[in-house]
Amino acid sequence: MNQEQDVSTRKVILTMLKTSGALTVSEMAKQLGITEMAVRRHLNTMERDGLIEAKLVRQAMGRPTNLYSLTEIADDLFPKKYHHLTLDLLSELVEEAGEGKVDLLFEKRKERLISRYEGQVNGKPLPERVKTLAEIQNSNGYMVDWTEGEDGQFVINEHNCPISQVANQYNHACQCELKMFETLLDADVQRVECLVKGGNKCSYVIQPKN
Repeated sequence: MNQEQDVSTRKVILTMLKTSGALTVSEMAKQLGITEMAVRRHLNTMERDGLIEAKLVRQAMGRPTNLYSLTEIADDLFPKKYHHLTLDLLSELVEEAGEGKVDLLFEKRKERLISRYEGQVNGKPLPERVKTLAEIQNSNGYMVDWTEGEDGQFVINEHNCPISQVANQYNHACQCELKMFETLLDADVQRVECLVKGGNKCSYVIQPKN
């Protein structure tokens, strides 16, 4: 079996576990029409990658057997439409309390994120702050790279925006990110490109305060 077939089979196993819940090797082998040994080979790879987990369960007859189920990491591979719910709720809030209330929510989110991350950057020189902030944003799904120029400037590029659907409708989210960067970096920060406004990335130019 070639690598492409291997990947395809693993996708089928993930889908089976998503739709059917926890399954044994025997149950998967029957559904797939392949040997239990072949199933175990795929499961070993997927377990190593943190996509599935095994739980030993006792049976009425015979030896205990492993039940395999998806981990949270694997569950995140499946499509999510949370932004639709978020936009619906924000729209209802605008109707009930006005757009200022939505802006206030983004402000509170910004303050919460600053409180969460400031301990990781406080006391560090600017290059370390930039590096740490880039790592934080990367771990949150923003697909970040950063560079340092000879003139003491830094550039942070975010190639993905996990909240783009929300930010596209509520631009205050972008303003709050800019303010969060300024606070955590304790520097002058300028956004020179924005995904929500048609750019290829969100790009921030950072320089020390005068």
